[in-house]
Amino acid sequence: MAIKRSEFIELLQDSPVIAAVKSDEDLKKALSSECAIIFVLYGTILNLGDIINKAKASGRIVFVHADLIEGLTGKEISADFIAETTKADGVISTRNNIIRRAKELHLLAIQRFFLLDSLAFSNVLKQANEPDVIDILPGTMPSVISRLCRQVRRPVIASGLLTEKNDIIAALDSGATAVSTTCTDLWFV
Repeated sequence: MAIKRSEFIELLQDSPVIAAVKSDEDLKKALSSECAIIFVLYGTILNLGDIINKAKASGRIVFVHADLIEGLTGKEISADFIAETTKADGVISTRNNIIRRAKELHLLAIQRFFLLDSLAFSNVLKQANEPDVIDILPGTMPSVISRLCRQVRRPVIASGLLTEKNDIIAALDSGATAVSTTCTDLWFV
């Protein structure tokens, strides 16, 4: 593992806006920003290594959203592929099996949850001890973020639907450790 969990959490606190990139153009913008962490939300098994190498060459911490990479599956082998063929620091996934396998391989693991209702909220509480960090969507629910942060013992990243600086401020004020956004303008605030 290139970065330790404690170092990663400290970096989240120091640099709480994460660039979530979904294209090569976004990656170029992210690399010109002050964002220390990049979430890769695009690519295929053929070009993933190149995408990660570009980000790593600029000194960034890189996470791959395993569920969104074309050619990867919902099986544990996706974590193995990322660990063995890329220089990624960690994995993002909604799938428990991928999170577990990533941790076994000494990758940092961020589990993404979609908070749609109280059942989904309860599910987060049940699974909160597996990943290193929890990523919740949408990130524009300050009261829910606050309640979740009081109940889990993991850092929380708020993601999704963050389009204005006020969204970032509200999420961080509610207890989120960091936010991730695809809104490129927010990478420069």
